[in-house]
Amino acid sequence: MIAFDLGSNTLRCVAIDCSTLEIVFEESIIVKSADGIATTGNISDDAIKRIIDGILEIGSKHDLKNSSVKAVTTEALRSAGNSKIVLDTIKEKTGIGFEVIDGDEEARLTLLAVKHRLNILGIDKGFILVDIGGGSTEIIFCDRESYILKSFPLGIVTLTQQCNGINEIKERIEKDSFGISEFIRSSTDSFGDIEIFVATAGTPTTIAAMKIGMDYESYDRKKINGVKITLDDINIEFDRLLIMDEKARKKSVGVGREDLITTGVLILEFIMKCAGFDECTVIDDGLREGVALEECRKYDNLA
Repeated sequence: MIAFDLGSNTLRCVAIDCSTLEIVFEESIIVKSADGIATTGNISDDAIKRIIDGILEIGSKHDLKNSSVKAVTTEALRSAGNSKIVLDTIKEKTGIGFEVIDGDEEARLTLLAVKHRLNILGIDKGFILVDIGGGSTEIIFCDRESYILKSFPLGIVTLTQQCNGINEIKERIEKDSFGISEFIRSSTDSFGDIEIFVATAGTPTTIAAMKIGMDYESYDRKKINGVKITLDDINIEFDRLLIMDEKARKKSVGVGREDLITTGVLILEFIMKCAGFDECTVIDDGLREGVALEECRKYDNLA
């Protein structure tokens, strides 16, 4: 089973063997789907080309035509005025049809992947999960039996492009016009037994990688899953990022993310503080893995 997740910044693909649930292929390509959408309201022609080129590049490495494929896309295509044209063009050029999913479905599928990974790691505790994306951030409270979630239109791409510099970004986050702190407060009161803070997506995985001495090229998801980062770690790596020149930052976090990662760090730090945690467990698995796992389950039920 092959799953695509077209986000506001990254095109992610994974192939999972449904008989073992092992990952047999994965790829992430920076496509900046939401580049410029904050000002124009539309996905640009350049972004459409990057998306198509990314899919074709993946197709050159892994057989897409003779595989079961499920493709989803999120906030950038949810909000873009030209989303139908974009999706029609992508399907025409690549043969891959993307389904636009809402924030709740995005969070549910991400949760499925994270719970699967936590189970493999032997972690069985109530947790709050944060998924910081390019165009939205999902926050989920989960225990052994139930969960509550909310998607916020706060992402590293859109926020970076709406603001003029780090200070303005920080002020915007701390004003919390999206109501994150109130959601966390009310959910904590009603949900109860939350023992750990878990985060997925590019920001926490990058900070975890930097902490243990990896850069973008040497990144190894197997070494990232389960890594713990503290608020002190986040501040240390944030300061490192600020003093890096452009070349060094690209080497550390990847081309296309060098101007976005600091925004993600500020969002992660804010949410951790709102939730009252000074330590975070990092999980690499996210939406693409959740989509693949869900489709594997459907396949098993049909079989």
